[in-house]
Amino acid sequence: MSDRLLPPSPNWYLGRCSDAAPAAALLGFGAKNSVFLLDVARGRPQILGELRGHTERVTGFSFCPHAGHTNTCASSSDDGTVKIWDTDTKAVLKEHTAHLATITALHWSPLRKDLVVSGDEKGVVVCWWHLKDDTQSWFPEPRHIFCLSCSPHSEEHVALGYRDGMIVIIDVSRKGAVVHRLRGHDGEIQALSWCPQLCDGRILGRSENAAEADWRNGDVLKEESEQFCALASGSRDQTIRIWNCTNGKGMVTLKLPQLKRRGAADVGTKERIWLAVHWPRNSPTQLVSSSFGGELLLWDLVKGGRQRWSVLGQSSDGQNHSRIVFNLSSVSGEDGRSLLLSTSMDRDVKCWDLATLECCWTLPTLGGFAYSLAFSPVNSGSLAVGVGDGMIRVWDTISLQGPYDIKTLWQAIKSKVTSLCWHPTKESVLAFGTDDGKVGINEIYSNKAPQISSSYHRKTVYALAWGPPLPPVAPAGTGDGPALTLYSCAGEGIILQHNPWRLNAEAQDINRLIRETNAIKHKLPGRSELSWKPDGKVLAIGNDDGSIEVYQAPLLRLLCTVETHHKLINAIRWHHPHSLDPELSSLIASASNNATIYVHNLRTVLENPSGTPATMTEPYRTLSGHTAKVTSLAWSPHHDARLVSASYDGTAQVWDVLKEEPVCNYRGHAGRLLGVQWSPVDADCIWTGGDDFTVRQWEVSKQEHTRPPAGKKYSDLERKKFSGLKSKSKKGKKRSEVGPVGQDEKETVDPSPPTPVDAGVREEERECRGEEQSVSNGASSQAPLEDAGSRENMEHALPNGTQLPASLGLQGRKDRPKERKREKPEAMGKRKKGPSLLPLSAANDHRCKEDLQEDCVHLARIRHQQGCEGEAATGSGDRVQLGLFVDRPALHRMLDEEAKNHAEAGHTDLGYQLLLWKGDVKGALETAIERVELNDTLVAMAPMAGYAVWVRAVEAFVKQLCFQEHYVKAATLLLSLHRVYEAVRLLQSHQLFREAIALAKARLQPDDPVLRELYTGWASLMEKDGHYTLAAKCYLAMDSPFDAAKVLARKGDVASLGAAAEVAAVSGEGALASQLQSRCALDLVAQRDWPGAQEVVGASENLLGLRLVLCTLELLCRQLDRRGAVTWRSVSVPRYHGWSGPGEGSERPAVSLLDAVLAAWRDGFDVTMIDQERLQQARRQLSATEHAESTANTPPRLLLFHLSHEVSVSLVCALVSAYGDSVTALLHVLVRCLRAGNFTLMQDMGNMLLPTGPEFIPDLEAKLTSDPLGLAALQSLRAFLCYSQLYELWWKLGAERSRTGVEEGKDECQGDKEGGGGPSLGISALEPLAEARSRLAGSGCLLSVEHAKLQALDRRAAEIQRAVAALVNVHLRQVAHGPALGTGPGGGPEAEVKPEPELESEAGVRSASPTRPEPVVRPEAKPGVGLDPVMVREAGVITGPVVRPKLETEPEVGHDLGARPELKIVLEVSPTSTDPRVGSDLAQTDPEMQCEMGPEPEPTVRPKTGPDLGARHNPELESEARVRPECETRPGATVRPEPVIEPKVSPENETRPEEEMESGAGVRPETEPGDGHETGAEPDPEARSDAEKAPEAGPTTRLELEAEVRPEPTLENGSKDTSEETASSRQCEGDLTLCAEGPGSMVSLTQELQRVYRERETIAEIVKRHPFPDVSECCLLILSLHSLAPSLLPPDLPSRSLSLLRDHGSDRERHSAIRISCPDTV
Repeated sequence: MSDRLLPPSPNWYLGRCSDAAPAAALLGFGAKNSVFLLDVARGRPQILGELRGHTERVTGFSFCPHAGHTNTCASSSDDGTVKIWDTDTKAVLKEHTAHLATITALHWSPLRKDLVVSGDEKGVVVCWWHLKDDTQSWFPEPRHIFCLSCSPHSEEHVALGYRDGMIVIIDVSRKGAVVHRLRGHDGEIQALSWCPQLCDGRILGRSENAAEADWRNGDVLKEESEQFCALASGSRDQTIRIWNCTNGKGMVTLKLPQLKRRGAADVGTKERIWLAVHWPRNSPTQLVSSSFGGELLLWDLVKGGRQRWSVLGQSSDGQNHSRIVFNLSSVSGEDGRSLLLSTSMDRDVKCWDLATLECCWTLPTLGGFAYSLAFSPVNSGSLAVGVGDGMIRVWDTISLQGPYDIKTLWQAIKSKVTSLCWHPTKESVLAFGTDDGKVGINEIYSNKAPQISSSYHRKTVYALAWGPPLPPVAPAGTGDGPALTLYSCAGEGIILQHNPWRLNAEAQDINRLIRETNAIKHKLPGRSELSWKPDGKVLAIGNDDGSIEVYQAPLLRLLCTVETHHKLINAIRWHHPHSLDPELSSLIASASNNATIYVHNLRTVLENPSGTPATMTEPYRTLSGHTAKVTSLAWSPHHDARLVSASYDGTAQVWDVLKEEPVCNYRGHAGRLLGVQWSPVDADCIWTGGDDFTVRQWEVSKQEHTRPPAGKKYSDLERKKFSGLKSKSKKGKKRSEVGPVGQDEKETVDPSPPTPVDAGVREEERECRGEEQSVSNGASSQAPLEDAGSRENMEHALPNGTQLPASLGLQGRKDRPKERKREKPEAMGKRKKGPSLLPLSAANDHRCKEDLQEDCVHLARIRHQQGCEGEAATGSGDRVQLGLFVDRPALHRMLDEEAKNHAEAGHTDLGYQLLLWKGDVKGALETAIERVELNDTLVAMAPMAGYAVWVRAVEAFVKQLCFQEHYVKAATLLLSLHRVYEAVRLLQSHQLFREAIALAKARLQPDDPVLRELYTGWASLMEKDGHYTLAAKCYLAMDSPFDAAKVLARKGDVASLGAAAEVAAVSGEGALASQLQSRCALDLVAQRDWPGAQEVVGASENLLGLRLVLCTLELLCRQLDRRGAVTWRSVSVPRYHGWSGPGEGSERPAVSLLDAVLAAWRDGFDVTMIDQERLQQARRQLSATEHAESTANTPPRLLLFHLSHEVSVSLVCALVSAYGDSVTALLHVLVRCLRAGNFTLMQDMGNMLLPTGPEFIPDLEAKLTSDPLGLAALQSLRAFLCYSQLYELWWKLGAERSRTGVEEGKDECQGDKEGGGGPSLGISALEPLAEARSRLAGSGCLLSVEHAKLQALDRRAAEIQRAVAALVNVHLRQVAHGPALGTGPGGGPEAEVKPEPELESEAGVRSASPTRPEPVVRPEAKPGVGLDPVMVREAGVITGPVVRPKLETEPEVGHDLGARPELKIVLEVSPTSTDPRVGSDLAQTDPEMQCEMGPEPEPTVRPKTGPDLGARHNPELESEARVRPECETRPGATVRPEPVIEPKVSPENETRPEEEMESGAGVRPETEPGDGHETGAEPDPEARSDAEKAPEAGPTTRLELEAEVRPEPTLENGSKDTSEETASSRQCEGDLTLCAEGPGSMVSLTQELQRVYRERETIAEIVKRHPFPDVSECCLLILSLHSLAPSLLPPDLPSRSLSLLRDHGSDRERHSAIRISCPDTV
């Protein structure tokens, strides 16, 4: 299945943003800042790729129309560049930046293959001859160019369409001189199209209005018969005009018809119109145009009237576009059909057959972020996509009708769709949530509008889930309630339960039920995610503080709290329930705002819930690799423990959870990823969506990269990228009523360039998932304006043909700020007087002397003559100044005049003063209230007018102050009215919590609930802003110490955790205090501050167990340091207690770790055997803590902490005489070391814990006589110790023989020579033979028949499971690709799979490969310990890890603690050797090197350790080794030798037994170069030179063997190493021939598996209880050691080993045993 994607919507409101290459049948369209390429020749669209390079919206696109250059195209962008691309390589060939304004049009000349013409909004035309890299600019008209088109008949002519309706044809050969100006349109020219052939006027029919058609710029013209160049233009005035460009005449005018579907009454059709025109090739009499509502019209220019036009796609509904069409282009299909391609505002790209006028196919596109993806659990192929353009796409991904069978849902949504969830059992029911808080349910197969819940969220809905009903909703089965209800979680932090039967009823907040069931009194955290377990019995809720709470339905009893994350939870996913291992169904994966994914195993919590909720602080698996927050997760429904994650770093990562390994990394998106889903029908297919407006399908097996790219976080890069963008929008420009130029008019609000906001993941106010601030395609450019008169033209028009002045590019720049005029300072002694209160009176008293004298005369008459003329006008008008000297009415008139003058001058306060002087307090207040001009003086005078007037004035002044944002002053005024609560609410509503609390505490009672509400609101606000200490103070003030401690701990540093723990301890929250103290102590341990860690834990008896573990850990680390092992590094200087002893390199008496721990417990914590009560308390505390099993990726610090916990448990149990549990804990210590991939650490732990080895066994056996489980654990512990000793002795014997040249058959080791370079476990190569024999006398415990049988059955079960999985994969591929694998003999499909290069069959055959051998994939084995059985059997003897013994249950890939390298060991064996066992000693190699061993074995090298725990090495021996760099391993690997390595042989070149004996060591000689050797490696020149230096040794035979599986190779940039193929999920298919019937069929495999399980049940449970070393491996090890020193081991061990291998080993193991023991008789 090829990759598919939904691309972004083509950009809107552009004259040529899409174009077709007719010869290549390609369509390219600009979408956002990229160009997408489509292959349209095969009858259905196929997206070929994307051209990325522009940084802003693409505004023009054109293919090169010349033969032989169809793979070349040009594009323009708002970033000011014009680029030429190679569509094959997707690379930019050339570019120019000659434009200084926004580019609006682009076209490639159809006659000049090197000419690209572009125009901008300033009217500048740039001609670019790209072959000679020459650009010329002309400025023919000072108008906004809207579109342009180069003539196909004259290479010099270019037609320009302007926004004001003008069309200009210029001649580029004459410096842009204007040839014709074509006038006639009244609106902007939206499209231009040349007739592809020269036209004859007789082939064009008459216009519908002859009087309107026969014109030449207003003059009537005669009919023309000569050939001419015809140009069609489409305009906003709803007309199409055809022009004769030879003489500049207008030929035909076509008016758009009013179609019935839209109707003439639709006002929006005329307002939103885009008239695209296109002249199809080879059809001079036909023209295609768009219409009002998205219809396409085919005009026949020969006919007239109604027969002139036809509507495309009228045969059935839904074929036409539903909104206006922007671009049209045509190509020829494979069958010669003429195809028309159209792009529209409805975000569909359609293909039309111009012969039948029918739609061939439709490609939907996206106009917003792809927020959510969801596959239907019933109709498996239905993928629902929630998009930011307010629509839902339902994609039938397995439809037979085509690859893009998509249904669009848009009714009643009206907002961004941020979450989706299918009903688990109903095929057509789809729930959705939007960014405005809406929750609805859609019936996708119905045309009805969706049902919308009446309960809205206040913020964006981020998660939806169907689950069983919870109280108070009636449970299912009663008939009163639904079987499933809908749960929604939104940004405000609550989860609502919606009843799908009654969506109009109020939804229930499940927090109420949680509080009631669990008696919670403290504040619940904000909810951010929820996920129901598939069985509907358990609900997991993620919180904004990073915690995950697991509840048991239906009462939501809290089972446990997961506290590994410390940031907001973005995704929670339960593992699918149909895995082969039932334990996997309890896995839950979670992701948060950090880049780490945690997986937890809740099996214990779910199956055996305790009375009190458990707290998990350690994950089961940790998946690290992303560099930004993880937004979505999805489990593979086809695999066990396979997970895919989507992240803000722009990549999707597939993980193998159990191995903690990355599988592959997808980097196809151009932005952040918001959603991911694993295909339910194809195991190799994954779907992702992101903020690049795309949904992409990709295949796991085709990815080149393994890990996400390293470097800075993607969000930081995006923020830095967008911070440098400058706004290009100008002040004063208006947006058209048609909306922004872009894809999503709903999402574009601001004309300025958008600021990128973290989308898809909750970022709201408290680092919650933010919403997309729309990134519209046209955010930086303007929409077409309706009225031409409103358009901006240049102030000065230049003459025609005048070149662009150099200053034109500066017109868009902002003027320089003018310099401020410096005012002269006034004289220091003068003071500026305030404005006069009576300016009119004062002014009239400064008139001329005659007027002043006349005033005196007039005043005398008024005072002394009754009825004087003009007395009534005194105090107003020209005699206003006399009001001061007459009566009160005159004074009032004067004051009224003065007040009116003040009002007109803007001095209203002076006018109010005059009113107050008059005594009109009420009038002054009413006027000020009406004008909203109250001030303090007026309000202070208000009581003079009465109480009611004063109250009204105060209320009005409060409103005025609130409008002016003086909230504190307004609250103070409310206090004057005794409205304390109202004042507090006023301050609270404007987030002035500090002032509100101060006021409330001063004026209200201490227990007033308003105070608690204020503290709660302030705490929430401070918590969102990151002020955790202030929020904690609020919680403490409201007596919520639990919440205070929780919020203090959110910062996560040591100081914050310590303060939070102390707060919890002081407040009586003991459980929380213990939890926080533990976290703080562990953080201090990471810094190696041991006294600080103990000090934080303090003397609390509740943490006695932790204190003992920390003490044990400190002593363990000190002893490891003295042994030279690096535990972990810290930046700070380590601090130790005095009782931990001297450090590294110091002299100290040898003492076991157990004795040192007991002494430290006694001295430091007063823990002795006498105080049994404290010991029992410590035992209960230690037993209550369970740690996840160790893996190869467990960090060293965490591994040592787990080991210290097990050691502490063992000691405490021993002190209370629980010896069975004590031995079990010691066994767990060794097993954890092996499962962590560090054999050396297991040796060190065994040496430190039990210096005497198995000698302590008899004492414990006597104490465990009544405890069969304890005896079984003791047997396993003894086996592991003997297992380690056998390897150690074998190592030393091989190293001593290589160094001294002593023959292997010697019966004793000399005690006066130095031993080898391996680590010591108490067996020295120099010790007497008798002592060595006594130490190995108990090795018979390794040969357990019951364990051998159990392990053999487990291996067989694993092989069958692999075969079943392979058969299922074959079947899925047959379903997906058809019967491509052939048919079987019976006519049915034959499920035979060709073996892959890296696989080997059961018969030991390994495929030849030109490169080095590939990793061998081993099955997932059941519990049991030992080397990987597959690798053990690969070469017949132990070819497995040279690192350490391997647990069958642990992951394949190692860790820095002791990684397993893939090691190719080159043995050079002399055929003249007399001893047949020469060459069977395996030399230990450096992890980065490869050893060669000649006829005289050289000293072996113990490898250097890496930065982590590892073995010490011997530099002297290392310097003597001859090495060759052919082996790769991970840094820090710890390497261990193996006994005997047999080669893997192929049937065609397998040697005979005689040849094997002649080779000297029972191994096959290497074949000659070119004979099909499995690695194809050439003989090493150095090896040949070494052989030449020692000719006496005779010719040598070189064998190259693969010793181990290593991790998938990766390069530094995270990509896969292409030199070797990676193992896929189908690795085992090469081992089996699967068919419908027979031994490889599903039925036979199932029957075989059942038989194995029945036989396994017959084995005693006590045998299955504890891990045990791999018995087959131990047998081979004993046989190999016996071949080196026959007299060391008890005589019966070799025979018993052979017997066990004969009964329970594979054929290859038995054959290898015979080779080792009797090489001469093979």
